[in-house]
Amino acid sequence: MHHPSKAESKTNKAGPDPVPGGQPLFERPGVGPAGVRDFLRDIGLHYASNGVVGLAFSASGPIAVTLTVGSLGGLTQAQLASWVFAIFLSAGAATLLMSMIYRQPLGFAWSIPGTVLLGPSLQHLSFPEVVGAFFSAGVLILALGATGVVRPIMATIPLPIVMAMVAAVFLRFGTDIVSSTRADPAVAAPMVVAFLVLTAVPALGKYLPPVLGTLAVGVIAVVLSGRFIVEEGGPVLATPMFTAPEFTWAAQLELVIPLALTVLVVQNGQGAAVLRAAGHRPPVNVFAMCSGVFSLLNAALGGVSACVTGPTNALLTASGQKQRHYTAGVVYGLLSLVCALLAPTLTRFMLATPEAFVLALGGIAMLRALQQAFVTAFATNFTLGALVTFVVTISGLNLFNIHAAFWGVVIGYAVSRLLERQDHATA
Repeated sequence: MHHPSKAESKTNKAGPDPVPGGQPLFERPGVGPAGVRDFLRDIGLHYASNGVVGLAFSASGPIAVTLTVGSLGGLTQAQLASWVFAIFLSAGAATLLMSMIYRQPLGFAWSIPGTVLLGPSLQHLSFPEVVGAFFSAGVLILALGATGVVRPIMATIPLPIVMAMVAAVFLRFGTDIVSSTRADPAVAAPMVVAFLVLTAVPALGKYLPPVLGTLAVGVIAVVLSGRFIVEEGGPVLATPMFTAPEFTWAAQLELVIPLALTVLVVQNGQGAAVLRAAGHRPPVNVFAMCSGVFSLLNAALGGVSACVTGPTNALLTASGQKQRHYTAGVVYGLLSLVCALLAPTLTRFMLATPEAFVLALGGIAMLRALQQAFVTAFATNFTLGALVTFVVTISGLNLFNIHAAFWGVVIGYAVSRLLERQDHATA
């Protein structure tokens, strides 16, 4: 039986939703940092499994996207390995540090939309030019966080509108369950059945968390299918390398602002909204500054910008007691550091699994978060603005090389201010 400590029983005093001048630049945790004893007392099977699944998610689909973009952009194997090392190192270090200090599951990763927008850029820009843009974007993200402008901007946008953007981004994970089950029933169907049984029978789910059971059944299905084939050879441990940046106007104008907006609004916005929906008080300004610092670390090793992500934090808060969620973040952070060290081996291992396994696991793990996003977006006020946000984000609108999720929030908020004045007046 878990007995909350005095520090846990206090109300999280990170403060109310921020107003200009109402809070210090660095949001205070409100509780004392967690120590090793706290972690060992609070950790449990549910939280460990959430951390493992969060890592499995990050190490599969997002890594595949990173490798695809890098390979098509002409990066060498050494450059790709360094990129993977950097993003896991920053994700692990930032998550471990922040989760222990704030006693919240503050999961960091790297910008997948930012990675995707690099695809066309790498066709006509050299990699040193792109790395130069990584450095500039990191400085801009850090500067905007240090000025304190991020928190009041994010506080101005109603939560239903932000969660509608989250719902649109997360929707693909739900449809992936259907498509993977249809395309590869031998792997995906047993995973779906395992999740339904463990969720429907609480006595079983108490001893084997549904998502962890889904992962175990999926591994067995993959092995029995005989399709788990790992390429032999190649390095085992990571060998990070420094790429000297080149600062050119072409790369700076094309990439810096889209990368910064993707991190601060799309990625960090999703992460903060998911954490709020789970009952936490995420430190938005510290998020921004931490993203900037670790983006600079990533840039030094040829990696894309660091950020807080919605999917990762949704997985870390998928089950259990709120005051113990931070332990899932710690598990995820520690495993990320291990993955950084073993980046080449991990990459070969994850890419050896069938695509259906990755899609089904990610989709099933995200179902509760997707449900919560829809409920928050459309249950009360600002429903028209939320609907417009959802539709624009789903449409894939891409202006000025900036992700559709950003335009969804901007256009949805503008429509809401124009047509839902009563909701804003009573908010």
